Amino acid sequence: MESHRTASGLAIETSGLSRIFRARRGGRDVLALDGVDLRVHEGECFGLLGPNGAGKSTLIKILTTLLLPTSGHARVAGFDVASQAREVRRRISLVSGGDNAGYGILTTRETLLLFSQFYGVPMPVARARADELLEMTRLSEKADTLLSQLSTGMKQTLNFARGFMSDPQIIFLDEPTLGLDVEASRRIRGFITRWVRECPGRTVLLTTHYMMEADELCGRVAIIDRGRILALDTPQALKRSVSTERLYELQVGTAGGPLDGLRSIPGVHAVSQHAHPESGGTQLRVAVEDDAVIAEVLGLLKRDGRSVIHLTKMEATLESVFIHYVGRGLADESREEGEGA
Repeated sequence: MESHRTASGLAIETSGLSRIFRARRGGRDVLALDGVDLRVHEGECFGLLGPNGAGKSTLIKILTTLLLPTSGHARVAGFDVASQAREVRRRISLVSGGDNAGYGILTTRETLLLFSQFYGVPMPVARARADELLEMTRLSEKADTLLSQLSTGMKQTLNFARGFMSDPQIIFLDEPTLGLDVEASRRIRGFITRWVRECPGRTVLLTTHYMMEADELCGRVAIIDRGRILALDTPQALKRSVSTERLYELQVGTAGGPLDGLRSIPGVHAVSQHAHPESGGTQLRVAVEDDAVIAEVLGLLKRDGRSVIHLTKMEATLESVFIHYVGRGLADESREEGEGA
């Protein structure tokens, strides 16, 4: 569709955006967004990183007109999401990873063409665009296969492709490579990069749990937790901002006491932990003020009967930035109340 450029040059703009989910029957209200101010420029691939329950999905639902804000304002493509929702919808698309919904009686090609007609794309243009997307996603051989007969991974890949059938001005990609294999993920990242580069003004807002993906694709990223933006800059600048902090990765045995006491050690800024995929032990990532603090960490682990199998000092990465601001890693199980990822 014809691009609508804004006078401000902003694809997305929010001011004091908040959303409260009211509790029922005497429960506790949930503040999902707390005064979010955000500016995404036209032509950007912008990343939004946060743990489960941080407010990412609520923010995307508001920006895509699926949910009204409790207070504050948001404009997408220059239009107010509350009072000008129809104009916003004409210019956006949304892809949610893991969503493979569709009509099983349609073929792969028919599914793409159907979604193009929702946006009034001329059929000759739609057919050419469908062929391009089928080729990119390696689904050409399945073009005439019923959707109900596709594998889960193929359905998810098709879901990604259909988001581009309208040639949106702004696309919201919510975990687009979730559950896809390495090769499929690589193709999708390459397509996103080309799609933004080919036409000035095309804009992507990406959420992902894969830090490498955000680092590769995004010119700027924001870290959100508990409904607030904690940091926003280029990946390089964010990594420089925590370069004075040391991040260590430790693999420890399963035997021994709880690991909660690590956070109480002076000089320990954050601790992330999850099961090691091979050994079955625990993998720790500990951000410390200086190298001397790691000796205190090792001492506490020893006193608690925890054997240290492996210890590595890590260079600054987006993950270490995330741990610095949020206090835990994306791999950790989130027990916070609130809305989903």
